[in-house]
Amino acid sequence: MVFVQSLVVAAAACLVSFSAGAQTKELTFAHQDMLVPLRLVMESGEVEKATGYKINWRMFSGGGDVIRAMASGDVQMGEAGSSPLTAAASQGQDIQLFWISADIADAEALVARNGSNITSMKDLKGKKVATPFVSTAHYQLMAGMKMDGVQGKDVNVMNMRPPEIAAAWERGDIDATFIWDPVLSKIKGNGKVIATSGAIGKRGAPTFEGIIVNKQWAAANEPFMVAFVKALNRANEEYKASGKSWTADSAQIKAMAKWTKANPADVGPAMALYTFPSLAEQASPTWLGGGAAKAMAGTAAFLKEQGRVQEVKPDYGAFVTTAYVQKAMKAK
Repeated sequence: MVFVQSLVVAAAACLVSFSAGAQTKELTFAHQDMLVPLRLVMESGEVEKATGYKINWRMFSGGGDVIRAMASGDVQMGEAGSSPLTAAASQGQDIQLFWISADIADAEALVARNGSNITSMKDLKGKKVATPFVSTAHYQLMAGMKMDGVQGKDVNVMNMRPPEIAAAWERGDIDATFIWDPVLSKIKGNGKVIATSGAIGKRGAPTFEGIIVNKQWAAANEPFMVAFVKALNRANEEYKASGKSWTADSAQIKAMAKWTKANPADVGPAMALYTFPSLAEQASPTWLGGGAAKAMAGTAAFLKEQGRVQEVKPDYGAFVTTAYVQKAMKAK
């Protein structure tokens, strides 16, 4: 329960840091390695140019690490999957989800090593399965096992960050992993996809990638928030308009690979597994207008059952906002 304790202990450190950030027109953004259009915004520097803010882009290995950094006050904004951000909300961290980076769809998957004799969830009994704990992949692994009648105690589920999973896979230390790109593309060569996030989501455990912000910081920096949302939408629209024609030599693919350390050849196929909601879709009942909070409530119930959080909030809508998307729509 180190994750939970660190949230509680670090929460008190936030107040001075966030108020100071609003005065200095500077923020630190905790990003990960998912292949989403946000990387184009990071590469272009368009938000910095439009707002005059300095953005410190810091890479983290998983959503749990992002949440801990935000709880400490060192980070004002970051990207995390629905599972870690739900864990943070359940602990009362002062965050708001304001953008859906991606509907994960089939972009995360359970892959079994060739020769492991794993062909279904039921075959995981007695096997070593790695995934980053409190991530969307971890949530769906455990949910998928439960749906298929596999008890967690019967599987050696190991907590590893993506780079550690890639190394363990190379050494032959693990039998399977539930993970995302760029690691996912690397391991498919000598493994078989057993289940995808999309398939498990349709069975009742949907997941998404989101961008969250400290609520107080966002309120004090509204013009920045609106400008950032407009840039995020621009990048999404660029991908939708021309993404299928990007090649490994395209500037966009090179930017994606640069910020995620992915193989350029893997970027296009990996991005095609996600869907990226438009501004109108962001604000709709499917996502920020209700669906995200509902998904968080279901995730929280599962996390409590797993002993990852102590309580489930009566309403996760307080941790989701359409305000900045709505203002960006009006400003178009």
